[in-house]
Amino acid sequence: MSVDGPPAPRRVLVVTAHPDDVDFGAGGSVALWVKAGAEVAYCVATDGDAGGSDRSASRAEVARLRRREQQAAAAELGVSEVVFLGYPDGRLAPSLELRRDISRVVRQFRPDRLVCQSPEHNWARIGASHPDHRAAGEAALCAAYPDARNPFAHPELLAEGLEPHCIAEVWLMASPQPNRAVDITSSFPAKLAALRHHQSQVGHEAGLGSRLRGWASAGAREAGLAEGRLAELFQVVEMPISGSS
Repeated sequence: MSVDGPPAPRRVLVVTAHPDDVDFGAGGSVALWVKAGAEVAYCVATDGDAGGSDRSASRAEVARLRRREQQAAAAELGVSEVVFLGYPDGRLAPSLELRRDISRVVRQFRPDRLVCQSPEHNWARIGASHPDHRAAGEAALCAAYPDARNPFAHPELLAEGLEPHCIAEVWLMASPQPNRAVDITSSFPAKLAALRHHQSQVGHEAGLGSRLRGWASAGAREAGLAEGRLAELFQVVEMPISGSS
């Protein structure tokens, strides 16, 4: 497994199913990319309205709260652009509509790197393989190739003035076959600070920092980093250089 280092990409788009997914899966890496000069944007498929444990709160209230929490967490890491697609939480499917909507964001932001959730089950970390995560990952991969680059896919996007865009690489979070590590030892405090903004989800967890550190320590060991280092792991998939289908 290789360890990622500079230079940072010019633009990175992170596509996730729910608010807080990016902070759990790639918050430390995002902090490093922003610090290195990359422009990072988020695309969140749902408002997370099925999350949390407060049964007295309406689902609309939860959705509004989780949007605010994600925007605050993004700002913590230096990310200002967060797009919410508004699909129902818990019922996400890799539909043509979701592929189109992610492709729209890709053509608008025009990233060099797309980060998304793995569409595969990770049996070692089944919690990371929520059906919504896998659906968002599948749709994002279809947007990266072939939809966003194909002028004849989703013709309504051309009608909106959005020209095709080719993404160079996709980084999959929570993949069962990681091949790239990012050393987040220096950015771990920023990752934890971002997650602290998701009070509706993890505000009750006194041991959040220990849990995150345990995961990141295990990632570093898997990557062969020195004792005491922390890492986030990804599977990097190179996209075809040319061709739309």
